[in-house]
Amino acid sequence: MAGNSLPPVNLTDNGRPVLLPNEIECFFLSGVDLLCEDEPNSWFPHLKSGLLILTTHRLLWLPDTAVASSSSASAVHLSSISHIFPNKKSLKSVFASRRIRFQVSPETGSRSVVVTVVVRGKGDFDAFVAKFWENWRGRAWEESEKVASSSSNAVAGAGSASSGSGIYSSDGTVRMVGVSGILRKEQEMWESTDKSLQDAFQDLNALMSKAKEMVMLAEKMRLKLLSGSNSQTNTTNDEEMGSKEEMQELLLSVGIISPVTKESAGALYHQQLSRQLADFVKVPLERSGGIINLIDIYCLFNRARGTELISPDDLLQACSLWEKFDVPIVLRKFDSGVMVIQNKSHSDEEVFTKIKALVMKPDALRAGISPSDAARTLGVAPAMAKEHLLSAESKGILCRDVSPDGFRFYINLFPEIDRDDVYLVKDQGIYPSWVRAIPALG
Repeated sequence: MAGNSLPPVNLTDNGRPVLLPNEIECFFLSGVDLLCEDEPNSWFPHLKSGLLILTTHRLLWLPDTAVASSSSASAVHLSSISHIFPNKKSLKSVFASRRIRFQVSPETGSRSVVVTVVVRGKGDFDAFVAKFWENWRGRAWEESEKVASSSSNAVAGAGSASSGSGIYSSDGTVRMVGVSGILRKEQEMWESTDKSLQDAFQDLNALMSKAKEMVMLAEKMRLKLLSGSNSQTNTTNDEEMGSKEEMQELLLSVGIISPVTKESAGALYHQQLSRQLADFVKVPLERSGGIINLIDIYCLFNRARGTELISPDDLLQACSLWEKFDVPIVLRKFDSGVMVIQNKSHSDEEVFTKIKALVMKPDALRAGISPSDAARTLGVAPAMAKEHLLSAESKGILCRDVSPDGFRFYINLFPEIDRDDVYLVKDQGIYPSWVRAIPALG
């Protein structure tokens, strides 16, 4: 059996690949085989029937299963591809599966091999081939390496400059020190910021380029804050931790670096959108107590996608696929028609227990509780708290009073009453069913 020396692909809990810095997904194809044309004991194994994702940096192959495994997902770096063979069209190729060949070299000392991409599923094969050539010639990974090296050089340069002594800089000019030096550096920083803004608003292409850079910068800052909060948990107070969490939320809402689009995913659009949405809602769900309104998620998700907006129908179709992928979240519809997203671990029984404890307090027994009171106890939005209270009412736990001041909920003192059978037919006439709850008088 052939060994597998290909780099593995890290996957999220919902089967989405974890991308490299500055890497963007460009095309999806299902039912793809990667077949090595050399001997079976080659370092490149036969990969059959999987999902092929073309990015700006790599070819990602994921097995066609409901939940892919990181151990079986493999990657081919575009930088390791030395040659792409032109796609020759013939009469035989019209009736055979579509395919393209490329030559790839390993990172180790093994010799290069020729690999055939065989596409058996649906998809625009010609568009994939064109994008494959474009990404391979574009060499976006080299730009990422330049950005990383320039950042490290800038940090090293700043360190060497700060370690220097004396009032003269390396070019012989007088170094500004003290308050004047600080003011000068501030002025230079603002001038640089002003120039960046002017460049960004010159035309739409420059604006989109700058926006992409800001999204990547925000992601780096968020990860740095996360690592910093983990390493300095014992040395920070609650106020500092709250500020860091707020900053992380702001940076998270800046955008998604590689949103799934109909152009790139084709027939797999809703499937991949469903997985990306499942990864995205984790943080909003944690902040909202494990349940959040579908409309709120629609607004947050579209804001994060920038110009690649989705329709409400696309969102509903993506949510409906969660049962197929066995993700830890579900789409739920309350009796009132309100649709929410919640964790599978979210238990109505636990919610009802908390509501019972709240409504049995002396003040609540006298004046009842409002959705805002329940929201503070449950840690959810007032609109969601109201839905929980209405659900508790339908279960016979609560009763409701509607007044000009709004809804007030009280503990139900007559749980024996069946709301679906309010009236009982007797020989003497029609009696309210609550008569059963009143003990007979002597």
